[in-house]
Amino acid sequence: MLQISSHVTIPDSEIDIHAMRSQGAGGQNVNKVSSAIHLQFDIAASSLPPFYKEELLKLKDHRISQEGVITIKAQQYRSQEQNREDALTRLRDLIQSVAIPRKKRRATKPTKGSKQRRLESKTKRGKLKTLRRTLE
Repeated sequence: MLQISSHVTIPDSEIDIHAMRSQGAGGQNVNKVSSAIHLQFDIAASSLPPFYKEELLKLKDHRISQEGVITIKAQQYRSQEQNREDALTRLRDLIQSVAIPRKKRRATKPTKGSKQRRLESKTKRGKLKTLRRTLE
């Protein structure tokens, strides 16, 4: 059972976890032991509330496929159990991130002083460039 918030939990049956061999250097241990974890979570088939599902599917994240499946690969640690915990923590963090309301962007206009400073710097720069020109 993965606890997302005080009211939202995900049963273990909805999270698909496979162990596989890690990539990279490591000698014999890497070649023998399946310590990496490949976690898959289908958003549409889950028991998450509709709000979470909609927000997760809106995210532009490379871990979420076109079909709405979250794929997380954890291979940072040498033990399978640590990698499993890492993958579950990353899944929890991803789901919790959509629950935080985003601030609305308010359009602002440049102040009169900032416009004036910008124009002054442009004229100053233009004068400097004209001074650099060679007279014919």
